[in-house]
Amino acid sequence: MIDVKEATQVALSYFEDLYEEEPFSNVLLEEVERDEEDGTPYWFITIGFTNEKKKEDSSSPLSTLSSAPRRYKRFKINAETGDVVSMKIRSVENA
Repeated sequence: MIDVKEATQVALSYFEDLYEEEPFSNVLLEEVERDEEDGTPYWFITIGFTNEKKKEDSSSPLSTLSSAPRRYKRFKINAETGDVVSMKIRSVENA
């Protein structure tokens, strides 16, 4: 069984491997949750990041004054095996 630190490292490594060519910054752990589905324990790890490319691509003169929007990915990790089961977009409204 993996603990929360190991699950977080799995999620961060998975994220970095998938997006190694993307210019992300401010990659941070945002949320951690442990739950069970059908008797199998899972860790749900949310990683937040800023996509610097989105900031650079904007044509608005005012865009240079604002920061790129924060985005989130939620990872479902099997707590018994440490395998990533899924990665989803995590939307945050009214945060």
